[in-house]
Amino acid sequence: MDVLKGTFIEYEADAAVVGAGHAGCEAALALARTGIKTVLLTLNLDSIGFMPCNPSIGGTAKGHLVREIDALGGEMGINADKTALQIRMLNVGKGAAVQSLRAQSDKNAYHTQMKKVLESTENLQILQGEATEILVENGRCVGVKTLHGGVVLCKAVILCTGVYLNSETITGSVVKKEGPNGFSAATHLTQNLIDLGFTVRRFKTGTPARLDGRTVEYEKCELQQGDNGIYPFSFISEKTPENKLPCYLTYTNLTTHQIILENLDRSPLYNGVIQSTGPRYCPSIETKVVRFKDKERHQIFLEPEGEHTLEIYAQGLSTSMPHDVQRAMYNSIVGLENAKIVRYGYAIEYDCIDTLDVLPTLEFKKVEGIYTAGQINGTSGYEEAAAQGLMAGLNASLKLRGLPPFTLRRDEAYIGVLIDDLVTKGTDEPYRMMTSRAEHRITLRQDNADFRLTEKGKEVGLVDEKRYAIYLKRKAAYEQLLLALEQRVPQKQAAPFLMRHGYDAPSGSVSYADMIKRSIPLQEIIEEFDCLREYPKDVLETAEITVKYEGYLKRGNEQIEKAKRLESKILPPDINYYEIQGLRLEAREKLDRVRPFNLGQAGRISGVNPADISVLMVWLSMNK
Repeated sequence: MDVLKGTFIEYEADAAVVGAGHAGCEAALALARTGIKTVLLTLNLDSIGFMPCNPSIGGTAKGHLVREIDALGGEMGINADKTALQIRMLNVGKGAAVQSLRAQSDKNAYHTQMKKVLESTENLQILQGEATEILVENGRCVGVKTLHGGVVLCKAVILCTGVYLNSETITGSVVKKEGPNGFSAATHLTQNLIDLGFTVRRFKTGTPARLDGRTVEYEKCELQQGDNGIYPFSFISEKTPENKLPCYLTYTNLTTHQIILENLDRSPLYNGVIQSTGPRYCPSIETKVVRFKDKERHQIFLEPEGEHTLEIYAQGLSTSMPHDVQRAMYNSIVGLENAKIVRYGYAIEYDCIDTLDVLPTLEFKKVEGIYTAGQINGTSGYEEAAAQGLMAGLNASLKLRGLPPFTLRRDEAYIGVLIDDLVTKGTDEPYRMMTSRAEHRITLRQDNADFRLTEKGKEVGLVDEKRYAIYLKRKAAYEQLLLALEQRVPQKQAAPFLMRHGYDAPSGSVSYADMIKRSIPLQEIIEEFDCLREYPKDVLETAEITVKYEGYLKRGNEQIEKAKRLESKILPPDINYYEIQGLRLEAREKLDRVRPFNLGQAGRISGVNPADISVLMVWLSMNK
């Protein structure tokens, strides 16, 4: 190869992963576990699986992503269970579709455990170094060049650069060329990506200060304990994580807000120092105070960073204010009057790409063998990154093995929603997964992620025999339970029970399923009739939801089947949209940029309307 003449070859591999954050870890494991010889290149081995912001896994919609990653054979859920300090179920007062697991994690333990898993994985070699160039020959990736001139030979590369590309941290008037937490920035790769044809832009995120836990007056705050009796993230974890440490809740006040407003001229967000786009759904405290002037207070969660450290993460107080303003802000809050800051908050700007440049497989459209995953794709959050990493790693593996690509539809997984949003609509701001983004929420619940995805994970080679056996056992128990719920209770026994719940006495026998459809909790049915006690709690929950929402699920499945008809109409990859008569100019431009796989994806492109889809349908029928 001409590009490799006279080069020091550090490693010869099938694939390389650049970056070892949450996307990089899942990508590397997906490749190596499916038999692909892989090199994981990271700026610093101490940043593997690092949590530069919130020390937690899961949350609304994010918990769904973690369980889907786990159902497909990923590592995040297992690691979260092993290193959790506290676990809770969010939105328990709402419907099953939006309930999500969230764990407070031990930051150092999470990193250490993930590094241990990577180091012990067959086919995987970790290498500390900075990638400076993706080597390409004849339109294909052939290797990755490092800062010191070495090359990792490979046929595929997954770019999981996180927030490190040309990153700068900003606090007040101080701008430093560095990554999060003082780690080095990656300063050489961006120009290479531009030269390869990527569209590069700049996003921003931020983090709050860390406090000395000894100086926090917890008795003035509201205690936030973990939950007992819920299931873990991973379907193969044998028990729910132990709740080791509590969190606490406090609030900002008018004094806090006044301090911020009086110092806006010193805020990088408002004095012009920061020009990039920040996250809409996780704004800084400065932005919240300015944007929501009517609010007298904002929630602040005080969360432990680990079991063996006193550092406390102040969730909700992300800021890039100067140090003296940060101290005044924090000390104005109840419980933090005497709190000492051990790490000040900062904003961080970084380079990322336009995801309209990549396919649904997360492969770059212009160069074969280059994949992108995580915050380089404009997303925010560990869970979003890990999901993309797993999918990019799997697709690179499948391509190297000569197998068809693996994508998920919007009705199959939140992962499908996430990636479809990115490659079909793109994003002009850091993208965050939310339940409101999914059209089929009642189908895409976190409790049934294995039923939706584990068979698929087995087919592509990532789900191992141990995980698959656990899945089959749970599936069999679930199917047996659905049959058991049809067992009927004689009228004489059922009548008093139903009447206590406000229903008329039945004229005949009533099944357990009929009782559930009357919104009677399954647990009360079990206690009343001393039945079904042999089934695991998670199986009981999934079966109860299936029965209770049977009508909604049936209606949802009808909508899914209708949508599938459009998804099945494949659009040729070389189609010339500018030659199709009847398409509006905007539609031609958008379709040519995105290059949708099928009519379903085409219909979700911003600027393509139903009339344009009708034109495409006619064109397809005429050009079979």
